Amino acid sequence: MNMALINPETNASLINTEIRPFKAKAYHNGKFIDVTEASLKDKWAVVFFYPADFTFVCPTELGDLADRYAEFKKLGVEIYSVSTDTHFTHKAWHDTSDTIGKIPYPMVGDPTGAITRNFGVMIESEGLAERGTFVIDPQGRIQIIEINAGGIGRDASELLRKVKAAQYVASHPGEVCPAKWKEGEATLAPSLDLVGKI
Repeated sequence: MNMALINPETNASLINTEIRPFKAKAYHNGKFIDVTEASLKDKWAVVFFYPADFTFVCPTELGDLADRYAEFKKLGVEIYSVSTDTHFTHKAWHDTSDTIGKIPYPMVGDPTGAITRNFGVMIESEGLAERGTFVIDPQGRIQIIEINAGGIGRDASELLRKVKAAQYVASHPGEVCPAKWKEGEATLAPSLDLVGKI
């Protein structure tokens, strides 16, 4: 069974569950800051796990997020990248890589693996995180989970589309977003009349 989608306490899906308590240090805008589960509430948040600093696919993903960061911020979304490296390692990577040097969002250190285990994405045999993406609503509940194999990089534009869909559904009760939905396109209002007609 893939434990990445399962709450370790209840053995149930993490979708619509509240994020578990944590406390960590992050590197952000030239400073070390504290980040807790409370930091992720009262706004939309993306928690973006990746295996390790100073690697290969990871900087391409983090750079892609940095390039689209302003669009996430316009939607009121904060991004938190997380690996099992320390916040000191994040600073060193930020200072030595042009790609990572442009990152404007908090880079959270999780050397104990507590946050990575909370979200069910720890590769125990390696002490590293899976490529896990979690979209969290302002109430601190997980609305989207995506887990990629180590060699498969993620796409910030697709994540942005999914965040817009999650925000739309949250603000329009009774409506749902169909496949490939993009902002401004038609949604669906599930009802008895629609059964068998889609």
